[in-house]
Amino acid sequence: MAKTLYFARLLAALGLMATSLAAMAAAPFEDSIAQRTQACTACHGAQGRAAPDGYYPRLAGKPAGYLYNQLLNFRDGRRHYGLMTQLMEPLSDAYLMEIAQYFSALEVPYPAPRPATASREVLQKGQRLVLQGDAARQVPACVQCHGQAMTGVAPNVPGLLGLPRDYLNAQLGAWRAGHRQAHAPDCMKEVVARLSLEDINAVANWLAAQPLPANTHPASAMPALAPGATAIACGSAPEAASLKAKP
Repeated sequence: MAKTLYFARLLAALGLMATSLAAMAAAPFEDSIAQRTQACTACHGAQGRAAPDGYYPRLAGKPAGYLYNQLLNFRDGRRHYGLMTQLMEPLSDAYLMEIAQYFSALEVPYPAPRPATASREVLQKGQRLVLQGDAARQVPACVQCHGQAMTGVAPNVPGLLGLPRDYLNAQLGAWRAGHRQAHAPDCMKEVVARLSLEDINAVANWLAAQPLPANTHPASAMPALAPGATAIACGSAPEAASLKAKP
């Protein structure tokens, strides 16, 4: 079932890309980064706004360092999706940074979140983990690294809002299963390993239902260290300290 879904999405992505490339061929040649990244928007939506299927995430406005690290992860085998790997494989570090900086600078509105369908208990559990964590299991609150407004922290920490539930579930599940990785020390792998599948579902459901704040830009600095938390290294965000709750 999982393989069938993967290949269905891959074929759909290839179809969208073919349509996008045809549109690029018909457009006047500009040799601009906006025109060259139209291949990306075939899956990730116009201007990187995200695809409507809930699987391909938004690119617009995410911190440039985060986008750059993810492009490197796809190219270098730490993150796995065949189509992305093939697209990134021939590209240089400098070109990947140019792509990341282009999408990071785009300011386009977010859609309204879809209404939550999970039970009240599930949503309360998700809210508690996101805002407070679970000290008994040494699980830090999500907001301690991703910002109090959950819009990310520049340059390397992504926001959590504006992402579909299915995408959040898939990515957290991929970390838990070891299919998604980052540079060591992999702080997300360490945190997600302490979460159950029920925890992940609760977090994804609550986050996906939250509206965006008026200011959707990433924070410029990490939040203050919460009482009872210690800093741990995060290999994909070397300038930022991620946090670990003490039991």
